[in-house]
Amino acid sequence: MKINVGDTAPEFSLLNQDGNQVNLPDFQGKKNVVLYFYPKAMTPGCTTQSCGINDSLAEFAKLDTVVLGVSPDPTAKLLKFKEKYDFKFDLLSDEGHKIAEDYGVWDLKKFMGREYMGILRTTFIINKAGNISFVMNKVKTKSHHDDVLDILKSQLT
Repeated sequence: MKINVGDTAPEFSLLNQDGNQVNLPDFQGKKNVVLYFYPKAMTPGCTTQSCGINDSLAEFAKLDTVVLGVSPDPTAKLLKFKEKYDFKFDLLSDEGHKIAEDYGVWDLKKFMGREYMGILRTTFIINKAGNISFVMNKVKTKSHHDDVLDILKSQLT
């Protein structure tokens, strides 16, 4: 399933690193949501991407935006990842990759001649009305936070 700009964001309810339920509908009418899917906690690219987000949280807050990271990692691994890098935002566990499938980011990947199913690094911006306002398929881990902030600023001004 492919998600496009203008589509209603597929609803989800996932456990965060602390085992608490995070529900997308809870943000509707209150906050914009940056939902970024990343393959695996504690790996170099995902760490770079998540640290960039963490360092920019004040700017996201000024834009009335909450950031949520989603991976197929179990909550215990997400807690270690969050504690190691002192992240101030929620990491959500999608172990069964149902939400990744709902968003169309669980797909065949190739790495070093091997094919396997996994997360396609993708970011969705969901507006306060609960609709997809941007889909970022080509994510650069080093500049991801700035790229997303630029898009948000252009949409909100």
